[in-house]
Amino acid sequence: MRIISFNVNGIRAIASKGFAEIVQDLNCDILCLQETKAQDDQVREALAHIPYYHIYTNSAVKKGYSSTAILTKEKPIAVVNDMGIAEHDQEGRVIAAEYPNFHLVTVYVPNSKSELERLPYRKQWDKDFLAYLKKLESTKPVIVCGDLNVAHKAIDLTHAKANYNKSAGYTQIEIDGMNNFHEAGIVDSYRHFYPDKIEYSWWSYRAGARAKNVGWRIDYFLVSTALLPKISDSFIRPDVMGSDHCPVGIDLKPF
Repeated sequence: MRIISFNVNGIRAIASKGFAEIVQDLNCDILCLQETKAQDDQVREALAHIPYYHIYTNSAVKKGYSSTAILTKEKPIAVVNDMGIAEHDQEGRVIAAEYPNFHLVTVYVPNSKSELERLPYRKQWDKDFLAYLKKLESTKPVIVCGDLNVAHKAIDLTHAKANYNKSAGYTQIEIDGMNNFHEAGIVDSYRHFYPDKIEYSWWSYRAGARAKNVGWRIDYFLVSTALLPKISDSFIRPDVMGSDHCPVGIDLKPF
């Protein structure tokens, strides 16, 4: 089974850039999308020409903002939107799909904003999201994928020193949030396979950052440690265009 996560930065925008061909190229069993920036009916309309997938969506109350979706060839046992916490459940950021051997959660984690104005909220989000995942994990292992809006270590962004505690996504509070996931046994699958490899999943639109590969790795697959033996690879696809992010993915062995 191949699962891929992709922050599309607007499903209607990427639909006009050959998204059907991108999906065909990705050739995955499950495709998790973040930042669809559309309401449920608009997402379905944008994806209507893509066959073979069941589509599940979670849209923000605010139109054209945030929002997530899951396209899956195998129909899940159950699909639940949001964490059940009113403070966090207005922006369409979480979808959990239950499969026979795991829970799959796609997430678009809140950005702390340019002046770090949302950093206190982000700290609370990380705490509550971890508690939510551990509750799911009490019944079966979890796979968490999406735009986590944090570069965990210096290797995960080009200019680590210049951005540390100054830029959203690389403050100690956000790094500590990621550390807490790992300490709780929900770990970064990419670093499990490639502890020293430098690849990025997001590039600013400014100053030709992508062409120069001045980027950040902020899109992840975190997995319960119990699932690590079932993962054969974790990968990044920087060759896939259409967004300021690129897809990331994992391959699972048969259960």
